Amino acid sequence: MSITLGSPAPDFELKNQHGELVSLASFKGKKNVVVLFYPFSFSGICTGELCGIRDDLKAFQNDDVQLIAISCDSMFTQKVFAEKEGYEFPILADFWPHGAVAKSFGIFNEDRGCSVRGTFVIDKAGIVRWQVVNALGDARNIADYKAAIAAL
Repeated sequence: MSITLGSPAPDFELKNQHGELVSLASFKGKKNVVVLFYPFSFSGICTGELCGIRDDLKAFQNDDVQLIAISCDSMFTQKVFAEKEGYEFPILADFWPHGAVAKSFGIFNEDRGCSVRGTFVIDKAGIVRWQVVNALGDARNIADYKAAIAAL
């Protein structure tokens, strides 16, 4: 299943790096949400992308926007990854059932057992307004989704 612009985003509830449940529905009517899927914690491109966001966090997480990063790594891996890199945004574990949320967004790579690089900008009503999906080895341009957020 792939996501269509203008359609409702699939709801989900996953544990963050602190073991707390975070749901997409909890932001409905309150904040726009950037859902950023990445393949693997601690890998070079993923770390570089998330550090770029960390270094410009106000553009992605503020009173109007919430950033959520998701990979299929375990909550324990996410905790160590977030602590090591100083991420102050939710890093969610789509660990079990393995990749279920990535599958609901249509970006799970069955051969590798991980999500590809998908970013979805979801408005306060829960509607997907912008998306970009890149292959595993192709880094995203964060300026593109900064522009999508600004357009909301």
